[in-house]
Amino acid sequence: MTELRTDAVPTPGRAPTGHEQDPHHAKRWLILAVIGLAQLMIVLDVSIVNIALPDAQKALGFSNGDRQWIITAYSLAFGSLLLLFGRISDLIGRRTTFLVGLVGFAAASFLGGISPNFEVLVLARALQGAAGAILAPAALSLLTTTFTEAKERATAFAVFGGIAGSGAAIGLLLGGVLTEYLDWRWTLFVNVGISVVAIAGAAALIPRQPASAQRPKLDLPGAALISAGLFGIVYGFSNAESHPWSAPSTWGFLAAGVALIAAFTGWQTRASHPLLPLRVLRDRNRAGSFLAVFIIGVGMFGVFLFLTYYLQEVLHYSPVKTGLAFLPMVAALMLASTTTNIKLLPRFGPKILAIVGMTVAAGGMAWLTRIDLHSAYGSDILGPLLIVGLGIGSVMAPSMNTATSGVKPSDAGVASATVQTMQQVGGSVGTALLNSLAASALASYLVGRAPTALNQANAAIHSYTTAFWWSTGIFAAGAVICGLLLRPGPPAAADPNAVPAVHA
Repeated sequence: MTELRTDAVPTPGRAPTGHEQDPHHAKRWLILAVIGLAQLMIVLDVSIVNIALPDAQKALGFSNGDRQWIITAYSLAFGSLLLLFGRISDLIGRRTTFLVGLVGFAAASFLGGISPNFEVLVLARALQGAAGAILAPAALSLLTTTFTEAKERATAFAVFGGIAGSGAAIGLLLGGVLTEYLDWRWTLFVNVGISVVAIAGAAALIPRQPASAQRPKLDLPGAALISAGLFGIVYGFSNAESHPWSAPSTWGFLAAGVALIAAFTGWQTRASHPLLPLRVLRDRNRAGSFLAVFIIGVGMFGVFLFLTYYLQEVLHYSPVKTGLAFLPMVAALMLASTTTNIKLLPRFGPKILAIVGMTVAAGGMAWLTRIDLHSAYGSDILGPLLIVGLGIGSVMAPSMNTATSGVKPSDAGVASATVQTMQQVGGSVGTALLNSLAASALASYLVGRAPTALNQANAAIHSYTTAFWWSTGIFAAGAVICGLLLRPGPPAAADPNAVPAVHA
């Protein structure tokens, strides 16, 4: 592998050698653009189809009960396969895995765009999720191995973390524009164009990874246990959106998922080539950062999901106007990601950023609970969105950076997959939990009240503010938990044998 040399000086009159002239390092910012484009496609696909669902339902004629499967099929495949494909990227190479994921995502998106019926659309969404599970850990591990110098790494992760945190909001805007001005099928076709650009960039810019005798073998029993366990968790929480918690299809899958993950953890202590080596989790800062990403995933859906309902159903915003309403939050999130990761993380470390960021996000969610039938965007919604964006951005990018810092090159893929898994499972948990709590609040509000239009509207707002209060509590609890788990002070100097000075 080519080692990044900072002390190599060409001899006068002689052309630089391969060690002295590093074209991969010279193209690192273009590589970041390709990786960012792929990550944007993955995260916006969680929400871009949501706005298109009513039009897709009319076109294909499926029921309200079936509608959730358009979302669930993607999250099930994505969430349950991330760790497996993260390890496979370590096994066969990050460049190869990245390209396979891009091609798979393009093909699945094209299939979804031409879907003649509901069944094909669900299949396409599941294939999208599987391709995303191939692509996501490869993208993050490529970022980890491409940027090894501390300041440049901070900038790269600020961009990546900002995309990860704001992708859902961007998806709402893009989905609204495509649905309103073109057709719902373009919310899927758009990925084909993005993938083609990313494939061309990756093929031209990312060098081939030399074969290495140290590449890990695949832990098939571990892969089966964790994939089945994550499937049970994601399916159980997804089922909770439309079934009571007491239903066997809800608690049964959740219990099975927990049991399988526990069995996976036990197996990892005995496996000769563990899928997720426990050394990846033993560092307090890394484990705490994984948890921070999970908590942000749980809490942030209170903003995207219920504020979208409020803007469209109560204030009667169009899909495009709803997407535009979230743009200030995206700007605040990107600003916070850049500032905290580049300027504050090296100085203060992840602990103080997690505490402050979670607390700020909790304050923004608490402010949102003041909405009513006559709230105005400028006075009642813009401020909370900016505050929440600053809070989430202060946690997301530094946590992703810390979670993938210092891992061995052979563990880069699985460490990256663990970050993505925590965010995805957190989102599934948050969506189901907050949906269930909001539905209970709506039903409770209507008890003893006449089902008038005014009471129905007030009940809906009560359900939204209940979800906002729970998100407030989740972020507040996250501040306490991360404060207890993360180490104080700046991160320790990186071990040069751990942080890869290689390009893979």
